[in-house]
Amino acid sequence: MRLNKFIALCGICSRRDADRLIESGKITVNGSFPLMGTKVSDNDVICLDGKVIKPIGEYTYLAYYKPVGVVCTERDEHAQKTVTDDLHFEKRVTYAGRLDKDSEGLLIMTDDGDLINAMMRGSFGHEKEYEVRVDHFLTDDFFDKMSEGVYLPELKQTTRKCSIKRLSESSFDIVLTQGLNRQIRRMCEILGYKVVFLKRIRVMNVSLQNHALLPGEYEALTKEEVKELLDATGLKYERS
Repeated sequence: MRLNKFIALCGICSRRDADRLIESGKITVNGSFPLMGTKVSDNDVICLDGKVIKPIGEYTYLAYYKPVGVVCTERDEHAQKTVTDDLHFEKRVTYAGRLDKDSEGLLIMTDDGDLINAMMRGSFGHEKEYEVRVDHFLTDDFFDKMSEGVYLPELKQTTRKCSIKRLSESSFDIVLTQGLNRQIRRMCEILGYKVVFLKRIRVMNVSLQNHALLPGEYEALTKEEVKELLDATGLKYERS
């Protein structure tokens, strides 16, 4: 694999920042200073400031950019490609908070079952942020009703109050603290709008902005990101 990807999987930084470490001469491969784009294998010794670095920990924690068309389930026999098909990762990992087939964006992938369970507990109110575009002009009434909560008859439930702000005439940013099935699409439909684009840009403290990923790519969370996730879910204290 490429050296910058290896460094990212070590949880040190993103691939973009890994390139900066390589350029600055802080990284060596088998005692030599590598070129940009260098490929490495398990037989290579990679060091940061003279210290050997390896992929992090007992558990794996990844930021994955799910593309449109990839399905977040393995039970759909008609799916052309699922998340695990697209990931091509050597360890068995799963995720909390699915995205529908027509949406794209951030998934946190891990083999840490305790973290997955903690993130899925709706009562904890963990934040997930989305960028959304709809099919026509957004009114002030739309924003008022979305922020106060919308009754979804199919689910027999009213959504929680949420934070929402306008990005353009037909797009907005929304932060949810629950994960009902196709929640944003259902909320918009009730208010007379059709979602034409939906992208999850943040899950709790992890954001796409901090990971230079293209759709279908993944990299390890940094150690700080993992610590913040464990702290926010209470697992840091259970394991200390």
